[in-house]
Amino acid sequence: MTTETRNRGTEWLAGAGLRPTRQRLTLAELLVGDGQNRHVTAESLHAATEGGEETVSLATVYNTLRAFCDAGLIREVMVDGTKSYFDTRIDDHPHFFWEDDRELTDAPKEELEIRGLPTAPDGTEISSVDVVIRLRKTNKS
Repeated sequence: MTTETRNRGTEWLAGAGLRPTRQRLTLAELLVGDGQNRHVTAESLHAATEGGEETVSLATVYNTLRAFCDAGLIREVMVDGTKSYFDTRIDDHPHFFWEDDRELTDAPKEELEIRGLPTAPDGTEISSVDVVIRLRKTNKS
């Protein structure tokens, strides 16, 4: 990793008040080191660490992603009951889930229009609305 990549990861962690441990810094560099937003699964992030300078176990990846979510650095996007994706872009925006490739990408926010939401039950409030638009390839020529 470059000095710029390491600095970006360190600043990202510091901005959320997280101590930059070796494992956190390794994962932060992979997530935001190049300045691009990305969607990852714990497994894909773990695979990206293999062969790198710092070995990070899958359990540590899961725990660190949870800590990043709790700190507001990333958002968890549930695609179905068994798969979570983690998004480094934390503003409210919709997603495309490409069923054939099992890939999550950002959808154009400006093209989404939500006219209303149901009233939350007594004693609750709506904390967020996640929009995941599932796509699959058609058999058209």
